Amino acid sequence: MNHKPFIIGVAGGSGSGKTYFLQSLLKHFNHKQICIVSQDDYYIPVGELSAEENKLYNFDLPGTIDADKFYEDLLNLANGKIVYKQEYTFNNTQAIPRLLECKPAPIIVIEGLFIFHFPEINKLIDLRIFIEAHEELALKRRIHRDKAERGYSEDDILYKWHKHVLPAYKEFLLPYKPHVDFVIENNQVKEIDFISFKAMVEQRISNHSDI
Repeated sequence: MNHKPFIIGVAGGSGSGKTYFLQSLLKHFNHKQICIVSQDDYYIPVGELSAEENKLYNFDLPGTIDADKFYEDLLNLANGKIVYKQEYTFNNTQAIPRLLECKPAPIIVIEGLFIFHFPEINKLIDLRIFIEAHEELALKRRIHRDKAERGYSEDDILYKWHKHVLPAYKEFLLPYKPHVDFVIENNQVKEIDFISFKAMVEQRISNHSDI
C-alpha cells in the first residue's frame, strides 16, 4: 500500500443494526478492498464472572476497552502491517476464541460504541457514520440477540439495558451525532442503497489518496 487507507468509522447503539450494515457493506466491496476492525475485540479480560457478577458488571464504559491497543493496531493497519487479535467471546467460558487476522486494505472500517469518544481513534477517521434505531426496536433486537447468542435471561438483559446500555449511549455516543457525515436510520428491514453508498465512498477515496 502506497497511500494512507481511507478509514470509515461506524458507530451506533446496541440494537441499532451495525452488524447488518457491516455485513451488507462487505457484500458490495471486494474482500481485498476492505478490512473491518471491531471495538468488541478490545475488551479488557475480566476473568470468569458468575451470572450475577456478569449482570452487574458494566461493559458499557470506555474503561472496559483497551483503547491503547485498539489505537496501536489501527496505526499498524494504516501503515500496511498485518494485525493479529484474539476474538472476544463475551465472557462465554464455553466458547473457544479465534485468532483474528486483519490485513491492510485501502478501506479500513472501525466499528463500535466508543470510536468517536476516544480522541486519538476519532482523529484517524475520514468518514463518520452514525446508525440509529427507535429505542423500542433496538431493545427488541438486543433481547433476541442476547437470548439466542449469549444465553442471558430477559431480566438480565433489561437490567443492563436500563442501567448500562442507555446511559452509556447517551453519554458516550449521542453527543457526537451532530458531527458525523451520515446518519442512517435503521428502523425497517429494507436494503440500504449500498450501490450509491459505494460510489460515494469510492469518490471520497479518489479525492483522498488517488487509490
